Amino acid sequence: MARVVRRVKLRATLALLSRKKSLYSSRRLLEAARARGFRTRVVDVLKCNLVLESGKPRIFHRGKELRGLSVVLPRIGASVTAAGLAVVRQLEAQGVPLLNGAAAIARSRDKLAALQQLAAAGVRIPRTVLARGGGEVKDLVAQVGGLPAILKLIQGTQGVGVMIAHSEAEVESILSTLWDLGEQILLQEFVAESRGSDIRALVVGERVVGAMRRAAKSGEFRSNLHRGGAGTALTLSRDYEEAAVQAARVLGLDVAGVDLLESADGPKVMEVNSSPGFEGLERATGLDVAGAIVEEAVKKASDLRLQASG
Repeated sequence: MARVVRRVKLRATLALLSRKKSLYSSRRLLEAARARGFRTRVVDVLKCNLVLESGKPRIFHRGKELRGLSVVLPRIGASVTAAGLAVVRQLEAQGVPLLNGAAAIARSRDKLAALQQLAAAGVRIPRTVLARGGGEVKDLVAQVGGLPAILKLIQGTQGVGVMIAHSEAEVESILSTLWDLGEQILLQEFVAESRGSDIRALVVGERVVGAMRRAAKSGEFRSNLHRGGAGTALTLSRDYEEAAVQAARVLGLDVAGVDLLESADGPKVMEVNSSPGFEGLERATGLDVAGAIVEEAVKKASDLRLQASG
């Protein structure tokens, strides 16, 4: 049966918070929105002035007041997180529906905060230690299950700031160098069964709309597509699908890219991305991921209108 595409009123406007509308994911979201009857706007968060006034939060984009938005999709790059969150909070103060909110985006950008919240909610994650100095390196390594071990900067995307250490001397060298630079570091369990691969599940609302297995290129342990990895379509088993949906729900995300490791005793959530790219996923699976995200935007905007009228 052909999929029914829901169209919205012609005057409805979907805004995309993005610095580059030419990016694949941004371009596809705009196409999907227009196909469903939306007018579209692209808002660069670095071109926004925010007016703070009691009861009258306003946003000026490129000198003109931003008005009449029906729903907003934040696509905020890591380098502009602070500016992006400020705009998202201002939109929330105006009552504009968003797929994702400011608090959820902020949690996802802080690897430590995200892992703390996931672990507290019972989501299975790799064993992790926040390494701040003090104690013996051998004890830190033992707490994550031994060598090799993964070291990560608390903030970083697309595999940047992720290292593997095969000896205690390597761990100590990496830690001391990054501490000298004022960085906070996570020491994490190396899941041997997943060596060189992981699973990316794209969660929209309460379901996984697509998934792929990513395999690292030769000589690389990071499987990110930006690092040269390759993706192949994958149908998730129920436990992996439930883990992905639960992770997104715990962090409060409407749209999330959930990265899972395949361990001997089931899925472990490695990371959750609040602005996931999906070019690789669409190409690997042939799925209309952009359409699924816009459909969720239609639903959220409709639900909020019903709540307001009720």
